[in-house]
Amino acid sequence: MKIPTLSCFAVCLLALAMLPSHAASSNNASSSGTSRFDPRQTFAPYIYPQAPNAYRSASGKPGPLFWQNRADYQIKATLDPSSRKLSGSEVITYTNHSPDTLDVLWLQVEQNRYLKDARGAFTGEFPTEFTDGEHIASIEVEDASGRRRPATWVISDTRMQVRLPEALKGNGGQLRLHIAWSFTVPGEFGGRMDVNKTKNGDIFEMAQWYPRLCVYDDLRGWDTAPYLNSEFYLEYGDFDYAVTVPWDMIVAGSGELLNPKEVLTATEQQRLEQARHSDKTVMIRSADEIAQPSSRPKPRDPKQPGTLTWRFRMQNTRDVAFGASKAFIWDAARMNLPGGKTGLAMSVYPVESAGNAAWGRATEYLKASTEYFSKQWYPYPYPVAINEAGTAGGMEYPGITFDSKEAAGGDLHGLLAHEIGHTWFPMIVGSNERRDAWMDEGFNTFIDVYESDAFNHGEYAPKRDGEYAPHKGTPAEQMAEVLKDPQATPPLIGADMTPEKYRHPITYFKGAFGLVLLREQIIGPERFDDAFRKYIATWAYHHPSPSDFFRFMESETGEDLGWFWRGWYEHNLQLDLAVQKVAPIDGNWSHGAAVTVANLDQLVLPSTLEVIYDDGSKQDVRVPVETWQQHRSYVVLVEGTKTVKSVVLDPQHQLPDENRGNNSFTVK
Repeated sequence: MKIPTLSCFAVCLLALAMLPSHAASSNNASSSGTSRFDPRQTFAPYIYPQAPNAYRSASGKPGPLFWQNRADYQIKATLDPSSRKLSGSEVITYTNHSPDTLDVLWLQVEQNRYLKDARGAFTGEFPTEFTDGEHIASIEVEDASGRRRPATWVISDTRMQVRLPEALKGNGGQLRLHIAWSFTVPGEFGGRMDVNKTKNGDIFEMAQWYPRLCVYDDLRGWDTAPYLNSEFYLEYGDFDYAVTVPWDMIVAGSGELLNPKEVLTATEQQRLEQARHSDKTVMIRSADEIAQPSSRPKPRDPKQPGTLTWRFRMQNTRDVAFGASKAFIWDAARMNLPGGKTGLAMSVYPVESAGNAAWGRATEYLKASTEYFSKQWYPYPYPVAINEAGTAGGMEYPGITFDSKEAAGGDLHGLLAHEIGHTWFPMIVGSNERRDAWMDEGFNTFIDVYESDAFNHGEYAPKRDGEYAPHKGTPAEQMAEVLKDPQATPPLIGADMTPEKYRHPITYFKGAFGLVLLREQIIGPERFDDAFRKYIATWAYHHPSPSDFFRFMESETGEDLGWFWRGWYEHNLQLDLAVQKVAPIDGNWSHGAAVTVANLDQLVLPSTLEVIYDDGSKQDVRVPVETWQQHRSYVVLVEGTKTVKSVVLDPQHQLPDENRGNNSFTVK
């Protein structure tokens, strides 16, 4: 998710600007010349948050008894723009693959977040408009024989407990839940749902718009964390949904449009087919056509005069969302995916956002980023990917993203790449955003870094240099500033327990930078990339825990990384490496140099020692993490025959070292 109009890294700039600046404090080991480093603590056996068992193995893979429940949806909804009311009904086919018998089902009714007394109203930003929340008209349970019986329900904030007339058996038991509901769409709220104005009509951004099953898993049973402001945790299934709107509105929805002949003109159908075979963006509905009634087909259903019904299907997904407006320009292009497959990249946006300096390139950005992520990590699995312009600064859903209609240029590219990047985390790899946001935002921010390098020969690159924070220097130096704040929450704390001013510095920036360190400093790209691809493929459409990720990366890369999980994700430990002494071996430079290095704080990382000779030549020596398993300081013997002029630890400033003043030593 993003904050309005800003790219992820620009958001980090803004968020870190809120942090206090720090001079050397009592927490800074080097300020007193003493070491806080204790190898026995740093390298103590790591206790993973979740224990391995028959459901989740010690290798980080699903175990032999792993199970996951499933929720398939059939939804019919009608939007009345004049009253801003969305009413609908749904049939949820719920399959209980767990070994447990369930006497209740829990659902999320997140429109209650807009009530004045909602729990979220006391924890985060207030919406600009309150509503009367979710209205549930009826709930019926249909058993395997087709018999339907009414069910009772109890609503608590943004959760609803449905009490079943007959318990649902485990190991494949199945029922259908019939629900009728309605709510009023809230006004401009730069988050996840709203209606916002343009000169040619309102744009409706419709998300968490239907009651959704909570996850029942082997970690907690029913996971019913309320919707405060953090994102979602949902079951996978197939979706068939229909949205009825006034005839002059365009609907852009998750998945594949099933009835183009009913809702598009012949010209639009022809252009859409052309886009399926074009690497260049094809205009489906131009700015000039918005005011032309002929750009929309006339209604044909006498039972619903003045309306058209758009039908969509999306398979193996955890959610669907849609945008609707009569103000949309619409363009599209082909996506070229691995294995010879193709998909359709599309953008819808108002005339205010048009032009090649802004949303006129949105489909180009979407196509390029989706193709890159597919090639680098895992193939994009859905037939369509959509950008929708509105007031939401940036919010992701399967197959569609809501993005700022005011963004342009590099900010728009970074925003769109980030939001579609969420297809991989958490839409494909279904981690629990509401509890472990760093596995969602951090992982996605990480893959953004390399997409920026790849796009159009680095047109907007690099993302990694000077864009994470307002502090000068490399991202590592900026990260060191975050770690100095004793109030900053660690990544492993629950997402709703992370204060807003630390959400981007920790969840996004630190979550991503930890993977950069693993890839570029600790493991190396060859082993990391192979393991990370396997992690995505192994946990695709499943729900991994933090421990699953930790164990998987250790097992696949061949590294014991408990010291890193503890220092980086469980705590915000600091790093302070130092060069304390440089001398010739046996008093003679021709025998080489003895360089004394030290670790003065609680975090450890491998590092590069650069030796600079008096003739200007240089030599690099790698100092591995194992150096510190038994030592607080260590003498590194550097082979050579030349006189040493100076020595520098981490010469490229790639490590988040809290005190770079002691990283170099000049020989007198």
